[in-house]
Amino acid sequence: MSNGFDKAKAQRNWLERLGEKIPGYRGFADRELRRDVDKLQREHLAQELTGIKNGLRQKARAYADAGQIAALTPFDRLERRLDGLAQTIRFTDYGASGLFDAQKVGEAELERLYQFDLALVEDLALLAGEAAAVPPPGGDASAAFAALDQRVGEIETNWAARKTILSGIVESV
Repeated sequence: MSNGFDKAKAQRNWLERLGEKIPGYRGFADRELRRDVDKLQREHLAQELTGIKNGLRQKARAYADAGQIAALTPFDRLERRLDGLAQTIRFTDYGASGLFDAQKVGEAELERLYQFDLALVEDLALLAGEAAAVPPPGGDASAAFAALDQRVGEIETNWAARKTILSGIVESV
């Protein structure tokens, strides 16, 4: 199925592998493992956003040191948006249902969510490249900030679509 899930499944200890032999337990254990992998993946995405934010903060310091205080406003706005997006990703609902949850999320739906999250990794790589392209103090950074603003907006929209996908899954199950 998914690469992260398969890796985590391969790392199970002997007791967990023995538990897979118990009827009904395997599905429960797999769902819990998917939940853990989903949480780890979202935490990784949030850390990537934090890294991008910290890189922009370093550039903002360079602008401040150069006396270009007016240029700090776009940095501050982007920093707040990136921080909010990182927190949204970090604390969003799990892409899996628990053993006693009223609504169950199936493997096919979880695979769709996993693929969605992998696409977000690519979006974050583009965002990191655009953040690195912000010129040093003295250059015109307005185009770079416009591109960053647009990319962050697209990522926010895509993440909101993930929530819609998850709610559609729960409603249809």
